[in-house]
Amino acid sequence: MRSKLLTFMGLLVLASLVLSACAQEPAAGDDEVAALQDQLDSALASADASEGEIADLQAALEAAQAAAAAAEEEAVEPEEAPIGPPTLLYNWNTEPPTADPSLATDTTSSYVIGSIFMGLTDIDDTTKEAIPSLATSWAPNEDSTVWTFQLRDDVPWVQYNVSTGEVDQLTDADGNPSFVTAQDVVYGVKRTCDPNTASDYAYIVYVVAGCEALNTADPSAEDFQDLYDAVGVEALDGATVQFTLAYGAGFFPQIATMQTLFPVPQATVEEFGDRWIEPGLIVTNGAYVMSEWVHGDHLTLEKNPFWPYWGTDYGSGNVERLFGVTIEEASTGFAMYENNELDTASLPIDQIARVKADSVLSQEFVNVPINCTYYYGFVTEKPPTDDVRVRRALSMAIDRQTLVDEVTQGGQIPANTFTNPLNFGSAAGDTDIAPWTLPEEMGGTGYEAAVALGKELLADAGFPNGAGLEILLMHNVSEGHARIAQAIQAMWQAAYPEMTANVETQEWGVYLDTIRASSAIEQVPNVFRLGWCGDYPHANNWLHEVFNPEEGANRIRLSADDPQVGDLVALYTETTKAAQTAGEAEAAKLYKQAEQLLIDDIAGIAPIYYYTTVNVTKPWLERSYDPIQMHLFQWNLDADARDSALTK
Repeated sequence: MRSKLLTFMGLLVLASLVLSACAQEPAAGDDEVAALQDQLDSALASADASEGEIADLQAALEAAQAAAAAAEEEAVEPEEAPIGPPTLLYNWNTEPPTADPSLATDTTSSYVIGSIFMGLTDIDDTTKEAIPSLATSWAPNEDSTVWTFQLRDDVPWVQYNVSTGEVDQLTDADGNPSFVTAQDVVYGVKRTCDPNTASDYAYIVYVVAGCEALNTADPSAEDFQDLYDAVGVEALDGATVQFTLAYGAGFFPQIATMQTLFPVPQATVEEFGDRWIEPGLIVTNGAYVMSEWVHGDHLTLEKNPFWPYWGTDYGSGNVERLFGVTIEEASTGFAMYENNELDTASLPIDQIARVKADSVLSQEFVNVPINCTYYYGFVTEKPPTDDVRVRRALSMAIDRQTLVDEVTQGGQIPANTFTNPLNFGSAAGDTDIAPWTLPEEMGGTGYEAAVALGKELLADAGFPNGAGLEILLMHNVSEGHARIAQAIQAMWQAAYPEMTANVETQEWGVYLDTIRASSAIEQVPNVFRLGWCGDYPHANNWLHEVFNPEEGANRIRLSADDPQVGDLVALYTETTKAAQTAGEAEAAKLYKQAEQLLIDDIAGIAPIYYYTTVNVTKPWLERSYDPIQMHLFQWNLDADARDSALTK
């Protein structure tokens, strides 16, 4: 892998030194060299040749080779070649599980999809408000149950031509460019809701009337087509799409940024099936196209010259190509960064102190809060984490302050809620919620008191001092996640010395399948690691869309039938739904109540910390750091500065 990247980097930096050597005639000296080589080979094979004759032939051959090399160097003049387009050297940090807008559930896939597709709206990096993208404007009815979007008419469907290396516009039967229409949006939305698509993120679209009914229907049912037709999205004309919602959602323009509502090329999907997302087949409408995807190695993007936002404030970037490796180990990525094989990289935990102390690297260190929360989820149907006392005790025995101070070391903030503080409706830091998660200096009970309470709970559950308690903790492959898991495992063992905590890891795509709510209970762990990054900055995206047992992902398997906390789960469901249509002040109160239920009373998860970016970026790259919206089309790469720095 590294040799490939070094070769690639060398081609970029030294492009002006490429020699024109096509279709050259062999030099005369080459014939002499070949003849002398033949004579030497014959002499070596002959028993009659003397050592003196062989030595003379070797000397003559070496002289001829030197003369031929000198003649070639004199004959071939270096020809200046144009510097290649600004190419970003990037690490996706893992193999993207998919490039299908209806199927993505992770941040890596979101970065890819958001670069090659565009949706109705986008989120402004600064204000976090919805801004135009494919839609130029939108308006609700009086109670926000109907939203109408006006679309641009100049966004073409494009495809990367693997034979020519060019980006082609798709054309209709008359040879005219094929532009994105309202019907493409309708198809994309209904495809997400269609159970045949098997979208794990379809619940995000349950806000659209009829989506839940379709998504939970039997595809073989007699009324299936009626359910499909009844989904509340309609093309009023080629440039106008209207949504009818299941409830009045004033934040729907923010939901409309989601890839699950992106327009999708129906003909391409139907022609190629699951293969439609591969280079040479995939048809897109965003700022970039996918030119190459060598699975398990790299994924490359090229600029789409037909994207209409180039040259505007929104499309102000200059990156024309992204060469992205898929390396999971942060240590390897950082080594490549230090070797100038990457322009930006995640920083391994064990390198943070060194980077902060280094006069150069400290200037490239980026450490700012981002809208994500790191948490451990408890599978509430799998013994022994089916007992709320066990779940609470495990959460209480996580020393969050020590973890962020001594393990992650990236300025993360101990979390007592799921909803990150960068969202409307967040109650982060409110000590009415799980005060035992917070240190005393943040108004919490402190770790010692939390462990004492945890011991009482475990004893009451039949596991005194942890005796007889055995759990499986699972996380995806990552050096950072492994360090955190080892630290928490040690905390649990210290707090409850007689318990057993086992740790397993899986590759990212396999891991996501394993921890699905639909996976067999025998396959899932008791505790799993995940991070949630806000798709849009509203508590609905956190508390309702992630854990609501009726309309959310619900990997922790909350159920109103739970013999211990079923009534609380029902109340949680009712509370998150009520918050959707409440006024802002009332919604904030309801979201706080939902956090108390989820974290404290039900103990469905253990929130651990609120994320920060822990990254290094070269001085020649200007980029943003939102965990969901990559906005590559706004990144700027000073290729000349990079070339100058690397040739010193």
